[in-house]
Amino acid sequence: MPEHTRADPFGLFAGGEGTITGTVVSAAVLAYAGDDTGSLIRLCLTVFATVAVYWLAHLHAETIGSALTHAHHPRAALQHAMGETWPILGASAAPIAALVAATLVGAELRTAAWIALWICILLLVGYSYIAGLRGGLDLRGRIGSAAAGLGLGLLVVALKVALH
Repeated sequence: MPEHTRADPFGLFAGGEGTITGTVVSAAVLAYAGDDTGSLIRLCLTVFATVAVYWLAHLHAETIGSALTHAHHPRAALQHAMGETWPILGASAAPIAALVAATLVGAELRTAAWIALWICILLLVGYSYIAGLRGGLDLRGRIGSAAAGLGLGLLVVALKVALH
């Protein structure tokens, strides 16, 4: 049975690795392709498709790992893996929504891509802060945890600047 529940629909409290991974992959795609895709639809599809391939890789690894490690029947292992890995795919929703919203209010695609990238970074900071909070860290520790999320996001910005 997956750990994600109605009380934790995004899997942030019970294994938020997938949400964070999907957010980082989305940010990296925006960094690389944000200036070069030519259209909103193409950029949204690029983000979604890249995250989907990454999710499928995790789905496969989780399924095979569960079958090998715990001797689960492949069908049961797949069902378990689906529940555990879907947050990777779901993490593409926020940056895609940011792309669409920014474009709808008149932003050029390049600006919309930067906005979506910064949304990803803010999410990483927020997820990292929540992790520190859930881990029992004091305020200083939570800020340090958030700073680590910010650092990861800024690495993606550095990638974008270096590539363009």
